[in-house]
Amino acid sequence: MNRRDFLRKTSTATVAAFGLGPGLRGAPASPSSTLRLGLIGTGDRGSALLGEILALAKPHNVQVVALCDVWRKNREAAAAKVQAHQGAAPRAFSRYQELLELAELDAVTIATPDFGHGPILVAALEAGKDVYVEKPMSLDLALANRALELARAQARVVQAGTQRRSDPRQRGAAKALAAGVLGTLSRVSVAMNFNQPRWARAYQDCLAADVDWPAFLMHLPTRPFDARLLRRWHHSKECTNGLSGLWMSHYTDAVSQLTGAPYPASAVAHGGLYVWKDGREHTDTFHALLDYPEGFLFSWAMGLGNSAGVHFTVHGTLGTLDAERWTLSPEGGANTKLEAAPVVPEPCPSHMENWLTCLRSRERPSADIQCGHQHAVATIMAAAALETGRRQVYHPATRTVQAG
Repeated sequence: MNRRDFLRKTSTATVAAFGLGPGLRGAPASPSSTLRLGLIGTGDRGSALLGEILALAKPHNVQVVALCDVWRKNREAAAAKVQAHQGAAPRAFSRYQELLELAELDAVTIATPDFGHGPILVAALEAGKDVYVEKPMSLDLALANRALELARAQARVVQAGTQRRSDPRQRGAAKALAAGVLGTLSRVSVAMNFNQPRWARAYQDCLAADVDWPAFLMHLPTRPFDARLLRRWHHSKECTNGLSGLWMSHYTDAVSQLTGAPYPASAVAHGGLYVWKDGREHTDTFHALLDYPEGFLFSWAMGLGNSAGVHFTVHGTLGTLDAERWTLSPEGGANTKLEAAPVVPEPCPSHMENWLTCLRSRERPSADIQCGHQHAVATIMAAAALETGRRQVYHPATRTVQAG
């Protein structure tokens, strides 16, 4: 069976298993009706999402009616921004459960620390809300599975925050690869390089009196207030699975879009804490290899001790895609007529606009929850491989990951 037939067969099986057609059940919302949104998490990433929503609010008839953050500083800053734009202050909460109880809410964004994504996503779906959830969609596979089941059963619109899916150049490259321009693919290579202690944020202004500490901890063990943990949660193994979820999630999602391959079959990983010994628990240097059953190997590496830049290349028998410079070339190909040229972009709306549009049309967005499930599986596998030192295998029939 050739690769194109394999992709067609597995795609058909996936549709049968998860009901992954182009649209969702239910009549589209009226364009004249107001979409009422709530924001859960209004820190750096949540504030960026809020800015995008407010910029699109008028043409899409959107109103931010509620927001939630455990830190009063973030909560009040976001509320002031909304009031200045809309002329009315949103309702504000420190606990997401209270926000989700609002019957008037149509949809929510989730931009909390990583360990909150999966539990809050499931809670939002159980409350009947549509969702925009930041990556990684979940650190826990059982929660990712449950979210997928709920979204499909309730016909909810879920957009995962892997915004490269809405990059016209990446969409154009995916179209070119689907047409076979690179021939048979065998390898995808990505490396991210920074020479800085990522996420080492200041925390002196984060005071216990301003934080709903139990709300931050959620399901984590109880402990005294720790401003450093709240502001530098990226460094904690309790709060995220490290470079895999924090960064690789974007690129494993990109690989799925470019190649059409949904899930890796297996993953191995290695890494260490070589440079920034500042109390962080995660590696600052990481390398994972993921094998895909469609017939190629994905290599992903990241280091925080050298700023050599980024590379992202897809290698085929007829040439190479540079997915950072967005060029196709015959480099490395054999007996090819492929000429070096820029990728032809495939026009599309922004990631946020796509989600807002789909809230009305009830179509599946660019990074539908299946895409979120795919990147969750890949990043969970890579993180587990690093943590255990053992190869991890994905079983799609049971949606489980095991060492093997």
